[in-house]
Parts: sequence; C-alpha cells; structure tokens
Amino acid sequence: MITLEQFIADRQQELESATGAFSKILRDISLGAKLVSFYLRRASLAGFLGEIGITNVQGESVQKLDDMANRLFINLFSKNPHIAGIASEEEEHIIPTHPEGRYVILLDPLDGSSNIDVGVPVGTIFSIYRRVSSIGEPCTEADFLQGGRHQVAAGYVLYGTSTLLFYTTGRGVHGFTLEPAAGEFLLTYPQVQMPTKSSYYSFNDNQLHEWSEGLQRYVTDLHARNRSSDKPQSLRYVGSLVADFHRNLLKGGLFMYPGTVKKPEGKLRLLYEGFPMAWLTEQAGGKASDGYQTLLDVPAKKIHQRTPLFLGPATEIDRITEFLRNHVSVEAV
Repeated sequence: MITLEQFIADRQQELESATGAFSKILRDISLGAKLVSFYLRRASLAGFLGEIGITNVQGESVQKLDDMANRLFINLFSKNPHIAGIASEEEEHIIPTHPEGRYVILLDPLDGSSNIDVGVPVGTIFSIYRRVSSIGEPCTEADFLQGGRHQVAAGYVLYGTSTLLFYTTGRGVHGFTLEPAAGEFLLTYPQVQMPTKSSYYSFNDNQLHEWSEGLQRYVTDLHARNRSSDKPQSLRYVGSLVADFHRNLLKGGLFMYPGTVKKPEGKLRLLYEGFPMAWLTEQAGGKASDGYQTLLDVPAKKIHQRTPLFLGPATEIDRITEFLRNHVSVEAV
C-alpha cells in the first residue's frame, strides 16, 4: 500500500533538482482535501448548505462551502514558504504570499458547488507553475499566465462515495483513494489511460439551439451514429466538471462545454479548469481542445479568462474540430 507522500517522494528522487518543495505543496493539497471531505460529509448536519448572500468575481452566488473551501486552501498555501502566490477562481486578484517561494498555484476550491445541496459529487481542481518573476520579489500575474504547457503539476480531488485525488507531473496520471481510518491517500489507480472509444457523452444539449451550426451538425451526427451502432454511447451528465471528467477518464467518454453564438468564449475558466483538465487528458492518452486548437496551446491573457472545453478520445475531439472548422454536413461524413 503506497501513500501519496511516499509515491511523490520516491518519484522526486528520480529528478536531479529534487528539493522536497513539490512534496510539501502536494501535502498541503491533500490535507486541504481531507478537511473539505470532512466538512462535506457533515454539511447538512452542521448547517453548511446554502448560499452566503454574495456573488464572486464570476458573478455566481457563493455557497457556504465555496467560501469555506476557498479560505481553507488559501490559509494552508499562505503558510507554505515554497508558494510565492495563489490565484483562486473565487478571488478577483492574485494573492502574493512568500517572495522567496519558487511556485505559484491556481485553484478552483469547490467545482460544481451548485450541486452540494442535493448531494451530487463535487471537486477541487489545482494547477502548479514554477514562477518566472524574480525570486525575492512579490509574484506577478505573469507567473500565472505562462500557458498550459508550462504547468509542472495539475490535478483534482473528487468528493464522492470515496475521496479521490488524481494528478500528473507530466509522467502519466496517477490516482489515490483516501483511507479514512488511516487518514492517508493510497495509490489505487497507477498510470491511468483513457479508453480510446467513448462509452459516454457528457454535455447539456438543451442549449443546442444556442450553439454554432457546425456543433449542431456534430451532435446530429453523434446521435445518428449511436442509433446505428450495436454499442451506442450513453448520455451521462452530472453538471459537475470533476465528476463528469472523472467518469469519462476511467470509462471513456466525451465531455464538452462549448461557447454559444452570443458568448463564444464559453463559461468555464481557462486557467482554473481548462488547463489542468486538458493536461490530465493528454497525459492519459486523450485530447483536449477549445474546438479549434489544442487547449494547452491557447494563449493565457487574463486570470479569469473563459474558454470552450472539449475533452475526450482523440478521434472524437478531431471529429468535433472537423465539424467546427468546416461546417461539414452530416451527409458528407
């Protein structure tokens, strides 16, 4: 039984410049995940459900557990001398912490929080970069806007029937399950690979009329292929990115949250949700796109930049791109 800390320490020894900093950052992430998991299990009993009556920088109503998770992780990371700064989806501006720190971290503290009141699985998403600004000076926004290819680690925590932590450092995707009795994350999913065929598709096709003509044609084609298949794909859509992505990562499936004709930039955040999930997808053998280009190659220009998001097997993502670029008719496919 290999613990998360043991796994990280063993792999860090393989690196020439191993300092232990990364293992300490992952330790804080795992500790925060354990605490959030505990509070989620007690949410309905301890009065943690519902909103606190304010909106965040995204214009979304802040849930009590949103606020709790955000403050909890910021408090943990602020005490870590290796972290120079924090960017949270819940905060308007970056939070400089330790000028001597060599890393910055981006965080979606509680993804899918609108589902909390009905007990649907939610998650935490994180991304880590090695800073580019001068050591000894406060971090800057440039440290957070390096682009998806410069991530040094990314992952998510799923709070469901079990609490799971999946992450990558560019050498595959590894998953750990929290053993409550021991209080440890144990390796249960080594070297995860996304199946090359989609068993599921995950998107809200109630918005189909608001999507581009090319994407509408793709959905029509998808349904036609399923009607004629011996093993058609099944619709599975929770509305919580971490939950939907996790199922598709293990079982094989397409996730998409496109932009609309009126709002082509989409809803999901590029830095907090897009880049981490895109890197995990690629490391597991899949593909990630904004519909037109590989998502990790999209330039990062703003801390709260939005993006359309398409994640899944390469063949399916390429098919979507073909429809969007060429507006191919169903008859021609």
